[in-house]
Amino acid sequence: MQISAEISQGTKQLLERYSRAHGVKKQFLIESALLHHIQALEELPTSVIIPPRLVVSAASGRKIAELVSKRQKPTSELVELMRGGD
Repeated sequence: MQISAEISQGTKQLLERYSRAHGVKKQFLIESALLHHIQALEELPTSVIIPPRLVVSAASGRKIAELVSKRQKPTSELVELMRGGD
């Protein structure tokens, strides 16, 4: 069966680059990716599925950039976790 779909230029470049680098035919790669994705959607709770693209408003984007650019001291919980504590 053949399926036709429009994809972005960036996605096409990623597909071609991966295909060449790993010696995998694009048809095989696409079918494997679809099977993997559909299986994950069927088996995992929706709360753990992270979409490949997030759309945010300009204001939200500025807030996110502000938060990630600040150097913050790690919380004691994070320090304990990184040291191997429960």
